[in-house]
Amino acid sequence: MLGLLAQAASDFSGLETIGKGLIIGLAAIGPGIGLGILIGKSVEAMARQPEYANQVRTTMFIGIGLIEALALFGIAFSFII
Repeated sequence: MLGLLAQAASDFSGLETIGKGLIIGLAAIGPGIGLGILIGKSVEAMARQPEYANQVRTTMFIGIGLIEALALFGIAFSFII
């Protein structure tokens, strides 16, 4: 029993790899959902008010940059682990 516990405690490389994969995967889900909502609503706004398309597009690209930064933070955190 103690030998099995010692073996499990000394081999954390597999758990570390699983943790990194979970961080990257979960960090990609949030921005993916956010980008889908942002772009969908922006296209809807441009279709309803074509005269404000340039202003909506500019705001959309600023939002895309901020959302993508969240995914990059997740990747950076996975390298820290």
